[in-house]
Amino acid sequence: MTDTFRLRATAAFVREHDAAALLPFLLPELDGLETRALAERCRFSHAALVVFPPDPETLRAELAASGLLSDQAPRPSVVVRDRLAERHRRGADTLDVTILRPPVHGPDGVHRTVEVFVLPVPPGSDLAELARHERANEDEAHVAFAVDDPDPLVLHGLRAILLRRGAVPDGGGYNPHEDATVFYFGTPQAKVRYQRLELYAPGDHRDVLDVHLGPHADQPAERLLRLLTGAWTTQALAAAAELGVPDAMDTRADTDVADLARATGTHPDGLARLLRYLAMLGVVAWGRDGFRLTELGALLRADEPHSMRPLALLYAGPFYRSFAQLAHAVRTGRDAFEHTFGEHHFAHFARHPELADLFDRSMAASSRMFEPVPAHPVFDSARRVVDIAGGNGALLGRILTAHPHLTGVLLERPHVLAGARRSLAVAGCAERCAYVAGDFADVPPGADVYVLARILHDWDDDRCREILRHCADAMPAHATLLIVERVLPTDGAASLATAWDLHMMCNVGGRERTLAHYARLLDDAGLSLVGHRSLPLDATLLHARRTARPDVTG
Repeated sequence: MTDTFRLRATAAFVREHDAAALLPFLLPELDGLETRALAERCRFSHAALVVFPPDPETLRAELAASGLLSDQAPRPSVVVRDRLAERHRRGADTLDVTILRPPVHGPDGVHRTVEVFVLPVPPGSDLAELARHERANEDEAHVAFAVDDPDPLVLHGLRAILLRRGAVPDGGGYNPHEDATVFYFGTPQAKVRYQRLELYAPGDHRDVLDVHLGPHADQPAERLLRLLTGAWTTQALAAAAELGVPDAMDTRADTDVADLARATGTHPDGLARLLRYLAMLGVVAWGRDGFRLTELGALLRADEPHSMRPLALLYAGPFYRSFAQLAHAVRTGRDAFEHTFGEHHFAHFARHPELADLFDRSMAASSRMFEPVPAHPVFDSARRVVDIAGGNGALLGRILTAHPHLTGVLLERPHVLAGARRSLAVAGCAERCAYVAGDFADVPPGADVYVLARILHDWDDDRCREILRHCADAMPAHATLLIVERVLPTDGAASLATAWDLHMMCNVGGRERTLAHYARLLDDAGLSLVGHRSLPLDATLLHARRTARPDVTG
């Protein structure tokens, strides 16, 4: 493979990607919150490769042929030079490695670069075998993310997330010619051709680098220890939400810890220790005058439109207690919630209004997955839509708002309908919506579109078939059923559905399913899966219709 081809491919890659889209391909185990935390702190800055031109004229021609031009003088490379020397057992002083960074423009004109490491290999040089090996193996090829505010705590926190999600320390160094520190990671599960990731931090951060390069950095025991402390993260986030810490902070200015303690009624030292941990998670940032709330942390504010505060309190409350009995669920096949609380999740929440309210609000916290649903073409020709067990009406409100010609019906339990009426009134849709108190057996007939959003994963297969049959019985021949669920991957890829599958088993006795599994359930109920499309938060919109019945009239 020629250097010109490699340069062109790298430049095209840099032009086409951004941090939020690229990170899940590098580390498939990342969840949505971690991706946001990393993307907020790290911007995709460049992709790198090593080229081996015979002379400067050839290098200029290869760069020009790849659309890469730069007026900057090359700088010496210390880190890559030393890595090449170690790998090929050569003296570092025999390798004249320099760096060029020709600019390219990413999506929306964002400035990025291609980092070109240059090692001249004239004809007849004893470096020819080194060049052949490096072109074939691309050991130094990587993608890089610049950390613009490289506070030591931030760097430790970013490392912690990467290591927790499968990255492996792979060296690094301090380059005095640029006054910058780089941290390399291997990404063995990456779904792109780059198997290495770099954090680029301006300044001298050799104290953090020592930890990164230390003999313990890639030990399995440390990785396992980080995994074992995941429960601490759940409780730290919930404690911050319960104490109102994010509500008393600003995303634009630092807040002094003593002032924050007075505002939240907390102990200053205890609060400082919690904030240090939250900074490691990217929920707050350590500033000159205290701590600042990040975009990620703002999701825990009570007044945030898509606040995840209810989820934090729910996951650290009753669901946290039941998850402590996960082994019981795995051992017996019965949900751990009922084992812990003596009754099924839905019955328990119905008897405790404060928990029922928290649960309904937590469901609303994930409503961003509904955003693309109203754009489905089935609504254009429809007149009436039924949302089955539609909670507070968040999805139905979006659909009716997007399609003023539609009328809606919300089927829900009686104690939920009062909140749904208020929600749909705020959305301006109350006059076009009817409310039916009932269960799945009470699905209203005669509508054009029926919606089941995050319902089927609550139940076992038999109950799902029963629910789907009620839908099929109510649906006219032309009607459509839209189902919103997380779908389990079949290739072992990391997915929120895999985590929620464990959650459903433990807390409600339900499960997440593959696309083929849903297709079988639909078929058993007289329905056919005719399409599907991706939604935010790792969700999927499934499109089903009644199975055509053969004409037996003769």
